[in-house]
Amino acid sequence: MKIISKYFPNLSEIQIEQFSKLEELYKEWNAQINVISRKDIGELYLRHILHSLGIAKVQLFKPNATILDVGTGGGFPGIPLAILFPETDFYLVDSIGKKIKVVNEVSKSLNLKNVKAAHIRAENVKGEFDFIVSRAVTNMDDFVKWTRNKIAKKSKHTLKNGILYLKGGDLTDELVNFSKATQYDLTNFFEEDFFETKKVVHIPMKKR
Repeated sequence: MKIISKYFPNLSEIQIEQFSKLEELYKEWNAQINVISRKDIGELYLRHILHSLGIAKVQLFKPNATILDVGTGGGFPGIPLAILFPETDFYLVDSIGKKIKVVNEVSKSLNLKNVKAAHIRAENVKGEFDFIVSRAVTNMDDFVKWTRNKIAKKSKHTLKNGILYLKGGDLTDELVNFSKATQYDLTNFFEEDFFETKKVVHIPMKKR
C-alpha cells in the first residue's frame, strides 16, 4: 500500500481503506479462482495495482465519464481506476465468466458503486465510452477491430476519446497501422525497475 501512497499522496480515507483491502481480497479469491499468477500475488501492489494506475498518470478521468475495461481478468486496470475515480463509471468485461465473478465479489466487498461487470465478449458490448482501457489482452489490430464502434463522439478530456492500453516492450511493429498512436513511458512517472519497458499507448478513435 505504501507504493500507492507514494505516487498518489492525496487519497481520501475511503480510498486508502479500499486500496488497503485489495491484497486480502485478491489472496482470498485467487486461492479459489486463479486470476493472478502465483508468483505475482506477492507483488500485487506494484505489478497490478500501480501498473493499472499508470493510466491515471496519462489521463485523469472526469466525473460522469464512461470507461470500458476490455479483458479485465480479475479487475485490472478497472478496479484500481474505479477506486481512484469514484465519480467515473466503469464497465468491466471479460469472456471468462469465473473471472467476472471475482470482479463482482471484489467490487461488492469494496462497495464500489461505479463498477459494473459482465461476462461478455468485447465485440458484443453495447454503448459508447469516452475511453477503452486494457492490459495487453491481444495485438492492437484485433483490439481496435473489437472496439472501434464503441467510442463516444464528443471528447471532454485532455486526450481525445479512444484507447488507453497498457503494454510493454518495443511496439514499433504493432503500431505500424496507427499513425496517431502516442506512447507514454511509465518510467516518466514511476521509478521502480518493473516499469522499465512498460507504456501506456493512447490511440484516438472516432466511431465509424
